[in-house]
Amino acid sequence: MYENPQFNENREKILCEMNGRNADMLMDIKVKLLKKGESVSFCDEKNETAVLLIAGEVEYAFDGKTENAVRRTQFTDKPYCLHFSKGKTAVVTAKADSKILIQQTDNGKDFGYVWYTPENVILQEFGKSQWDGTAHRQVLTLFDYENAPYSNMVLGEVIHKPGCWSSYPPHYHPQPEVYYYEFDKPQGFGVGFNGDDCYKVENEGVLCITPMKTHQQVAAPGYSMCYVWMIRHLDGDPWRKTRIDAPEHKWLLDI
Repeated sequence: MYENPQFNENREKILCEMNGRNADMLMDIKVKLLKKGESVSFCDEKNETAVLLIAGEVEYAFDGKTENAVRRTQFTDKPYCLHFSKGKTAVVTAKADSKILIQQTDNGKDFGYVWYTPENVILQEFGKSQWDGTAHRQVLTLFDYENAPYSNMVLGEVIHKPGCWSSYPPHYHPQPEVYYYEFDKPQGFGVGFNGDDCYKVENEGVLCITPMKTHQQVAAPGYSMCYVWMIRHLDGDPWRKTRIDAPEHKWLLDI
């Protein structure tokens, strides 16, 4: 399912809710706009929380210290993110007008705080030497099962070139996944797939990917696309880079 909900009176865009919109994604995810000088406090007694800086300048206060984060855009700078367990408190204060994304899900484990910066996120390139480079993209992983086995979530970003594909070849997995899109120009667009359903995806839209449905993306020529990708591990079946390729397209992997 794809949609592009409006920001509400609190300048929040609700992407999914465990007890509401798109509940089968098993996560609470929202994007929040912060005005310069505005602060927002986080402390949840049941859920782990990740606060990702999309763009702007903010100060993260946590664990008795502060960290400053500046990010012009997702296309020019790597991300900052604070990830913390239930019962922990963090405050984010905007030093300039900013945009953040908040991802949460239930997790009883206490893992404290983990601070991600451009220096310690994982950057990989895929597709550069395949299919004439038409699926060349950069994949940024902040945390997944490999570096954060205590978490019930996965968080990363994909940046790829105009006219190119990503999340390719078509594949699926049992865990639900959410894509939040940003384009380098507000009128940018592309196409996102959820099984046989395809959607025109636009700036600040969200695609909720049904478990076991193939998914892949393409950006229109002239428009660079970035999407935040978020996965909820299933109990007893975490996403361990799980990728089941659509059998009719497996031949592409041999090229």
